[in-house]
Amino acid sequence: MSKRLVEGGLLIDRNKPIQFEFNGKKLSGFEGDTLASALLSNDQVLVGRSFKYHRPRGIVSSGSEEPNALINLGEKENFEPNQRATTTELFDGLKAASQNHWPSLNFDVGVINNYLARFLPAGFYYKMFIHPRPFWKYIYEPFIRQSAGLGRAPSQKDNSQYEHFYAFYDLVIVGGGIAGLNAALTAAESGLKILIMEQNPEWGGALPCRLFQNW
Repeated sequence: MSKRLVEGGLLIDRNKPIQFEFNGKKLSGFEGDTLASALLSNDQVLVGRSFKYHRPRGIVSSGSEEPNALINLGEKENFEPNQRATTTELFDGLKAASQNHWPSLNFDVGVINNYLARFLPAGFYYKMFIHPRPFWKYIYEPFIRQSAGLGRAPSQKDNSQYEHFYAFYDLVIVGGGIAGLNAALTAAESGLKILIMEQNPEWGGALPCRLFQNW
């Protein structure tokens, strides 16, 4: 079971509390938390349900490879589905909601599939859902679309502003870890124009990122 460290955390400032919501419940974290670490600090271990059998799922990683903690962020015109809690930086007023369950995360009727697993072998639907043919359009397909899938499509137009630019570089480095930064330094010393692309908000990769703040 994943747990939140009581102390430590290079990026966390425990003197700056932040308020946020998860499934309508008001919780608190700290500046520097990810949504995942803040949820664990509030003993919110259950974050979603599995795709097929709706089994309970918790947080299993700390980065972009996280398979379980996919959540809905925001609401109305600021709604974004399938955002990873492990890569979402906590901010004051953040609103998040779990997905792939009904009517609630703790009580999900879809969990009945777990008890029917022996009757639902892999690929059974390829044979079952072709007869009788009229059932596919009016019964099978609507039911499958309603019960399967992760998240839901936004219903309102996105009102966010996005930046874009056109640029040309001699070298593009993907990854701002120690190898990427060292490669960038070596290339820069040769006079090349460089772009470094990093998916995380901090440099350094697996190393303590604060070592690179004045790099």
